[in-house]
Amino acid sequence: MKRNLAQFILKFFGWKVIINMPPGTKKCVVMMAPHTSNWDFIIGWFGYMSLGIDSKYLVKKEAFVFPFAGFLKAVGAIPVDRKASTNIVLQVGEMFNNSETLFITITPEGTRSLSQNWKRGFYYIAENAKVPIAFGFLDYKLKIGGIGDTLMPTGNYDEDLKKIEAFYSDKTAKYPEKFNLSRGKG
Repeated sequence: MKRNLAQFILKFFGWKVIINMPPGTKKCVVMMAPHTSNWDFIIGWFGYMSLGIDSKYLVKKEAFVFPFAGFLKAVGAIPVDRKASTNIVLQVGEMFNNSETLFITITPEGTRSLSQNWKRGFYYIAENAKVPIAFGFLDYKLKIGGIGDTLMPTGNYDEDLKKIEAFYSDKTAKYPEKFNLSRGKG
């Protein structure tokens, strides 16, 4: 029922959702970009529902305030303290080890504002957990979103980042002036 409703809502607003993951993928880190608007989360959430995918999300702990905290927890958000060294890479790795199926969505930009450098956590989490990175995206120009290519981290961040940037280079953010591909220094 939720799946059909999500498909209807997205279609009503002109969005198409695609998925290009290897069949049978049960665990992955979904890096979601571009991320320049709160609408990204809403459209992405409906996109996941339309595909029948239940994802968890890493969200800054500051967002967990009334009245949003209950909603965020209900949709699978996991609070992250970005200022403290909480070893989130190991914590999320344990979640992967203890789960049969797990999709964790991370925005490497780390903010809806212009970011000069992407955070590398998505990469290190996938590398540590030995799961692929799926390229989640929203393209506002074409009104297409979903999960495109996947990449198994090789341990060579700079080389893997070239493939990641090539995928995202033609995606149009809601606010294009706030979208910047990483230059690998974050």
